Amino acid sequence: MAELARNQAPIPVKPDKEESVSLWKEGWRSFKKNKIALVGAAIVLFFILLAVFAPLLAPYEISEQNLSERLQAPSKEHLFGTDDFGRDILSRVIYGARISLWVGFFSVLGSVVVGSLLGIVAGYYGKWIDAIISRIFDIMLAFPSILLAIGIVAVLGSSLQNALIAIAVINIPNFGRLIRSRVLSIKQEEYIVAARAIGMSDARILFHHILPNSMAPIIVQGTLAIATAIIEAAALGFLGLGAQPPNPEWGTMLASSKDFLTQAPWTMVFPGLAIMLTVLGFNLMGDGLRDALDPRMKS
Repeated sequence: MAELARNQAPIPVKPDKEESVSLWKEGWRSFKKNKIALVGAAIVLFFILLAVFAPLLAPYEISEQNLSERLQAPSKEHLFGTDDFGRDILSRVIYGARISLWVGFFSVLGSVVVGSLLGIVAGYYGKWIDAIISRIFDIMLAFPSILLAIGIVAVLGSSLQNALIAIAVINIPNFGRLIRSRVLSIKQEEYIVAARAIGMSDARILFHHILPNSMAPIIVQGTLAIATAIIEAAALGFLGLGAQPPNPEWGTMLASSKDFLTQAPWTMVFPGLAIMLTVLGFNLMGDGLRDALDPRMKS
């Protein structure tokens, strides 16, 4: 029996499912106690609902032009006023939430997928693979993000889809470096060493053990990255490299109304407020998630 016990392969110690669930529940309880984070979540939820129910909430068609009512100040008929083509600004701001949130969510999703895969491979295998991937990240981070995005869109062509691709690409190093550092610490844990000892495949170790234990920082960074992506999409739209008129994207609306700043300031104020509030909501919610999910932030 003693010889059998010595020859028996060690059994990997998997994280207890109930314990992992309790950690998420504890994070949720901590998040609910953060009033500022709840305000951010409420703002984000408001704009999500605005985007989902845009056809029901918008009082006018976004492409409906009435030149006889161009540049009208806010009134009962047009709560946010009208633009230089007589289009209702409120309706365009509501539909603009769809575009901005769509770009924000899907660009970050692409960054998370690609960046996480590269970061996991670099952190787990190390050596020359880690060196090559890390140098690629360093080169990308050497460029200011907005300039790199402008360069990518200039090569691909000006469109909303290409702007989304550019924003996704410039955020890949942020997620890649984050996951790489996480993998470097997790792969030294006893249950990972035991999993290797019994011959578990690398793919199973990566996707069944390491990746699930890296989800908390990904969620926090992803929430904050959505806010950055919305700003970058608006910046590209303002420069004419993102969504093209007559799409009601907030950055494009700012660009088309800059010539009427003194004559009709409401044409810039309301799209600008929409950008500011959306970004503020994601930042507040992201800070709350970081405080709730990061053990180092807890006293």
